[in-house]
Amino acid sequence: MGKFLLVVVVAAVLIYLTVRLIERRRGIKPSPKPAPRPMGPDDDPDFLWDLDKKKRHQPPPPPAADESGESGESGEPGDEAKPA
Repeated sequence: MGKFLLVVVVAAVLIYLTVRLIERRRGIKPSPKPAPRPMGPDDDPDFLWDLDKKKRHQPPPPPAADESGESGESGEPGDEAKPA
């Protein structure tokens, strides 16, 4: 069992060294770290600061014309008043 394990380890080392030698001859370099991912606008502190600034300086929206809904119109098509 010990000889078998020694053969496996030696074979692994030989394969590793062979691959490294082939990579050097071809000029293949280990891949560098990937470039940092672009930051989305929702992650950008300057964008969030500007968005907050715009929100604070924006005038409040005018109140709706009819908030109580007493006019009887739901605003959906087909709800026209029919003469009796």
